[in-house]
Amino acid sequence: MNDVIQGGDGQDLRRDILTTLLPGFAGPEAPGWLLDLLAEGLGGVCVFGSNVVSPAQLAGLTAELRAANPLAVVAIDEEGGDVTRLFSDRGAPYPGNAVLGRIDDLELTRAVGRAVGDALVAVGCTMTFAPDADINSNAQNPVIGVRSFGAEPGLVARHTAAWVEGVQSAGIDASAKHFPGHGDTATDSHLALPVVDLPLDALQERELAPFRAAIAVGTRSIMTSHILLPQLDAEHPATLSPRILHGLLRGELGYEGVIVSDALDMAGASGGRGIPEAAVLALAAGCDLLCIGTDNTGEQMEEIAGAIADAVAAGRLAAARVADAAARVRGLAAVARPTGGAAASAAGVAGLPLGLPVGLADRVAASFHVAPGALDRLCATGSVGTIVRIETVANIAVGTVPWGPFALAAAPDPERPAPAWLTDAAELVLDAATPLPDPAALAGPVVVIGKDLHRHAFAVDAIDRLRAVRADVVTVDMGWPSEDLAYADVATFGASRGVAETFAELVQDALTATAEVS
Repeated sequence: MNDVIQGGDGQDLRRDILTTLLPGFAGPEAPGWLLDLLAEGLGGVCVFGSNVVSPAQLAGLTAELRAANPLAVVAIDEEGGDVTRLFSDRGAPYPGNAVLGRIDDLELTRAVGRAVGDALVAVGCTMTFAPDADINSNAQNPVIGVRSFGAEPGLVARHTAAWVEGVQSAGIDASAKHFPGHGDTATDSHLALPVVDLPLDALQERELAPFRAAIAVGTRSIMTSHILLPQLDAEHPATLSPRILHGLLRGELGYEGVIVSDALDMAGASGGRGIPEAAVLALAAGCDLLCIGTDNTGEQMEEIAGAIADAVAAGRLAAARVADAAARVRGLAAVARPTGGAAASAAGVAGLPLGLPVGLADRVAASFHVAPGALDRLCATGSVGTIVRIETVANIAVGTVPWGPFALAAAPDPERPAPAWLTDAAELVLDAATPLPDPAALAGPVVVIGKDLHRHAFAVDAIDRLRAVRADVVTVDMGWPSEDLAYADVATFGASRGVAETFAELVQDALTATAEVS
């Protein structure tokens, strides 16, 4: 290791550097290198779906991590909708943000945030990278979509604040994201660097409104975005921009909490420069806690720590900036919170929800868009003939999680079995490499189910071909539909398990009503 972090003040610097790092790791067991670095002062760990076997296993894992470093942040991407890690085996039981925005009941949003917080307390996490505070103003957005509360600044702002209040009332740190706003993009920053060339007044009036609201209610952290805003900084993405983080977020908005970087392994941050250099630039720009990515190794952490130490030695990064960042991260542990862990949370783990709370399904169903005549076409014969399942490549934020009504069959709940219309229908899985068979040969009615259908050329082509020869086609978009709803006879604005159960019951009730009439 570099001489700068050996002995005396060097040991203090090494501890400060480690405190700013938040790696992931492979598998369900904590590796030795991770426990060793935690004991040295590593800032924390980011938990991913690949680390979770069951709630009870996760509770035991987090107890081990926090025993190694009681000050450690144990963070997780749990948005309570399509993006879930705690429920990655079956889909989250809550309505996601877009549904909550359409219902527009702040008490409900606050309650969902609290429910997510209670679940995370039960498994020993301390921070969730949520809520998503982006305004999804671009229907072509490939990475935000239904993770957003909506497309209108005032609505997104008030629900962002309510969700923060809810989750933090459980003792879990919120992390409003992705500052200064990832909603007006058509590029996924996991894969490239999006450019949002907005006039400054538009940024102030629209993108920043939810973050102002989150700051006003005391969000304990804010996560940055890897997007380029030429009107503010034509050279650096937000995560690496002193003008955006120190000048705008700290200066103009007056934010004093922890600034967390989005994952530095994403192309929008480390593309062309590597993670170690991205870490140096992020700290210099004003980030306090660096989310490194997933499946990291001890060797990677030492390389990153060494690069930061070298930057301090070279005068590129002030040791005081590193110390300030570390102090902010350690300050999170000063907030009173439940201890979590395997023993303390056993009852809570056993009580984690499997589906929507009783009484909420009707409100979720009322948030759906259902075109006139759509349910009549679907129920015309008293049963569904063919389900065309549109499979697209999941964005990295969502990952591989059971979605929509298919989650009900893939991960069945003994107390809420999948409805007969879903299990009895023929299923055709369609992706970009699989051609649609003869539309006339399919048993009807034909129900096409996918996410963001309008964004995928093969899905649009398949629907057009089906509609050209059949009158019994119903399209169901469980993502963010186009503004004209041309490919969404039904739009659910989410594909979480909770939303899927509601949609499945809606169809079953309509089929039952048709059978009773006939």
